[in-house]
Amino acid sequence: MKQIYLIVALSGMLLTSACYSTRTAGNSGKVPPGQAKKGTGSKSAKPFAPGQQKRN
Repeated sequence: MKQIYLIVALSGMLLTSACYSTRTAGNSGKVPPGQAKKGTGSKSAKPFAPGQQKRN
């Protein structure tokens, strides 16, 4: 009888713990220019916008 309880308990733990998955942002972690500006404390979001960055 103890073996049955043990098997049920282990299978219950496996079923509840195996189905966990994490979700990430659709842009794979990229932050919008306005949010990057807020994080750095800058006055303008222009340096963080991809179309506004100068090429070398």
